[in-house]
Amino acid sequence: AAPAGAVSFGVKHTEGVSVEVVCRGRAEIGSAPSSGTRWPLDEGTVLRFSMSQASTEVNDNKVTISFYAEGGQPINQSGVFLTGIGISLDVDADRDGVVEKNNPNKASWTWGPEGHGAILLVSCDKESP
Repeated sequence: AAPAGAVSFGVKHTEGVSVEVVCRGRAEIGSAPSSGTRWPLDEGTVLRFSMSQASTEVNDNKVTISFYAEGGQPINQSGVFLTGIGISLDVDADRDGVVEKNNPNKASWTWGPEGHGAILLVSCDKESP
């Protein structure tokens, strides 16, 4: 997706985004918005970005890639807006019939009538060859 004549690129991103640039199979941590780090635009270079928490509103995070020609002249920019979506498996961790998102027993399990933690039934039979 790089424009013709581009030989390197730089990345800027909002605070809620983590960026990793993989050049020649070696991962490097992406630049902060003000660092100005540039990477060669080589075949096989991969840009990975992720978010570690849910967004507060739609499109509240952004990654901008700037492309540069030989000599460092800017050619063009490309960007993507991101919305982080939180996913949680909510369970009746204390087995009282109420599913709670923040139950302190959600991360552990104890056997018995006074126990806590989700009970998960897994189907391990072979239903198709």
